[in-house]
Amino acid sequence: MKKTLCELFAGVGGFRVGLEKSDTSWETVWANQWEPSRKRQDAFDCYCTHFGKKEIYVNEDISQIDKNLIPNHTLLTGGFPCQDYSVARTGAKGIEGKKGILWWQINDILKAKQPPFVLLENVDRLLKLPAKQRGRDFGIILASLWAAGYSAEWRIINAADYGFVQRRRRIFIFAYHHDTLYGKKMGKINPSDIIKNHGFFAQAFPIQSNNKVNEGALPSPDLMRVMEEFSFGFENAGYMHDGKIATMKALPFYNGPYTVLQDIMDRAVDEKYFLGNNLAKWKYLKGAKKIERTAKNGHSYVFSEGAIAFPDPIDKPARTMLTSEGTTNRSTHVVTDLDTGRLRLLTPNEANKIQGFPEHWTDTGMSERFQYFCMGNALVTDCVAKMGKVISKIIDQEA
Repeated sequence: MKKTLCELFAGVGGFRVGLEKSDTSWETVWANQWEPSRKRQDAFDCYCTHFGKKEIYVNEDISQIDKNLIPNHTLLTGGFPCQDYSVARTGAKGIEGKKGILWWQINDILKAKQPPFVLLENVDRLLKLPAKQRGRDFGIILASLWAAGYSAEWRIINAADYGFVQRRRRIFIFAYHHDTLYGKKMGKINPSDIIKNHGFFAQAFPIQSNNKVNEGALPSPDLMRVMEEFSFGFENAGYMHDGKIATMKALPFYNGPYTVLQDIMDRAVDEKYFLGNNLAKWKYLKGAKKIERTAKNGHSYVFSEGAIAFPDPIDKPARTMLTSEGTTNRSTHVVTDLDTGRLRLLTPNEANKIQGFPEHWTDTGMSERFQYFCMGNALVTDCVAKMGKVISKIIDQEA
């Protein structure tokens, strides 16, 4: 089986960069990136700058694309937004996902193209949503996969737990079709052993295996039933096969080297990144606060938040990088410059390196503000590279 890739919501190519780090034999047969709120399509232009502009790289609204025209592929990837995954009855038409929700575009591709393997990324809170029916939204995703003929594993991974330079927690979902050799093999293994020892994530990101596995089940592959009935306490690791769920709290097991912020910091940094001497606003933003506020209904309350280290320690991994990185914002990193000892912001190049991209990856004509934004939206490509090694082995064993 050839290693062919379809990259959805491609951004500046994070999944592709990670996979190609692990195995240069990957061939991207189709990619889609479209930013609906922007006239300039800088992320797409960055993608094409590095990978060459081709007809198979599509800068269009994915909802307007005929999914049957997408080329066949071995692996479907995508980092899709965390939204409300509600469904509704549509009379004779059956069930329909809420319009504008990108999960349903993934689901349409699964049904139309039936790729053997799927690797997706999202924010970790996906497992808990919505607050009034915990686990429903993730249950809808699992039921969609079940209905399309897939089993799935998931794991919340903090990149820093496995030696990388950012404390970034994200959920990854690996799904495989029942018709694959891998799917048939995994269907014969105890779910607990899949989570702890033999599954996809256990191979890429080993865990301590002494925690209890909890079991549950989806009521049906009928999404409306899941929408109306399902609630479940998903833990940060788990497995679903034929609607049966196994989940446990996974603790990382890692004894390799660690990368810290100072390991990737630039030297001879331009003066424009330095803060200067007036640090009062930064100290206020980073400091602890208790502020009296009044809600719209007239109710008074105290808003409080704890302090953030100022400056950020450079002998530890970076905090989670957000899309607001580089602005005058509480979440923006402030570091002590290695050459001068003065306080400064991270450079866009350092933001690239924190996500595991090659140096100056986003320096392709977009503004520096948007370079930070792209990196705040990106994933840790080194995590994908670790997963890519396991995926390559799996595909190599397919017919």
